Parts: sequence; C-alpha cells; structure tokens
Amino acid sequence: MTLVLGGARSGKSAYAEALVEAAPAPWTYCATALAFDGEMAERIAFHRARRSDHWITEHAPIALPEAVAAAHGPVLVDCLTLWLTNLILAEADVAAASEHLRAACQAAPGPVVLVGNEVGLGIVPEDALARRFRDTAGRLHQQLAQDANRVVFMVAGLPMIVKGQP
Repeated sequence: MTLVLGGARSGKSAYAEALVEAAPAPWTYCATALAFDGEMAERIAFHRARRSDHWITEHAPIALPEAVAAAHGPVLVDCLTLWLTNLILAEADVAAASEHLRAACQAAPGPVVLVGNEVGLGIVPEDALARRFRDTAGRLHQQLAQDANRVVFMVAGLPMIVKGQP
C-alpha cells in the first residue's frame, strides 16, 4: 500500500496514477468526489474522460471501503479528504468507516494507492467544523501511513519519499 499526500495541485493524482499503471491492467479508480456545482461536475467529467479504457471507475463518495474490497486488482483511491468531507457532511461514523477502509486496504489482493490532501500545514482553521475536518484527516493519514509500505509527499510535482523505497 502506498499513501500519497500533498497540497492542492502538488501532482499527487498524476504520481499515484503512474504508480498504479505500472501494475498489470485493469486498474480500479475509486473516485470520491461529489459534484455539488457545475464546475465540479466539469472537473469530474474531464478527469474521467482522460483516463484510458484500462481504468474501471467506481464512484464511491461514501462506500469507499466496499469499493476497495470489491476490486480485483490494482486500486487507486482519489481522494481520502473528499471522502472524509462526504462522511462528515452525511454525519456518518468516521472512525468506524476509517477502520473499515484500513481493513479493506490491508485485505486487497493487489496494490492500493491512496491519495490525500495534507491540510495540516497551514494555519489553525477558524471554525469548529474546519478544525474537526483537519483533525480527522490528520488522524486518518497517520493511521494509513502506519499501515503503508510507502508514503510519498508531493511538492511542486516532485515526490519526496517519507517511508519505504522509491
């Protein structure tokens, strides 16, 4: 399992896709984004259209652990922080869902690459919901980093290996 973290537009997704594409196809892309507006719907459509036919897209805004568990080969999860946002907004049990995701990743038959936004490098958020989100993301990333064979931090499109081999 590989965890790829970084800021917005740091190159996380492209790096993660290349890791998965190094394994035999077909590959499963577990997409967690929800289109709350037209601009986001366009982003989702653009990303989906640029992927090759070797990708099987599973839309998993909430049921991410189930999508990972159902995959039969290499899996890309993009992205953990959108998934957490969806869980928090749905008032779901984030701790239970996180443990379910960890178990699904550990039991996966093929490589799993997880993408998440590192949100703990900025200022302390002003409101309670934003602080809860930041804290929840930080805890999930720590747990997954502990489980992962490799952790990569992306900066300006460059991978920094934090744990494991390049």
